[in-house]
Amino acid sequence: MAQYMFLLFDSEEFYDNITPEAWQATMKLHNAFGEAVEAAGASIFGGAALERSTTASTIRQSDGGEPIVTDGPFIETKEALGGFYLIECKDLDQALALAKICPSGNVEVRPVMDTSEDSTPPA
Repeated sequence: MAQYMFLLFDSEEFYDNITPEAWQATMKLHNAFGEAVEAAGASIFGGAALERSTTASTIRQSDGGEPIVTDGPFIETKEALGGFYLIECKDLDQALALAKICPSGNVEVRPVMDTSEDSTPPA
């Protein structure tokens, strides 16, 4: 089984006028997604919703100098990284099938790199 990071991108405008009822309905969708992952024989190893991108800080490394800390995300986009899941799946096909049912506007699926002592460098 391989691990895949599901990066969830959505418009942050979602939070501007959400009602408590709509928030609960959204959480129910994510709970149902977790149940679907388990039913498919995969496992969620972690995940979380993230605060708005306006709360982010970015550290940029500089050649020979001190790292620079700035407010906000590294890049500005219409969609922001709003959360993630770390899911163990049998293969990429299963990961993509699960991403299709994930309740998020856009899901980036990325394999987790093996960095163990016995691993080989990425191609």
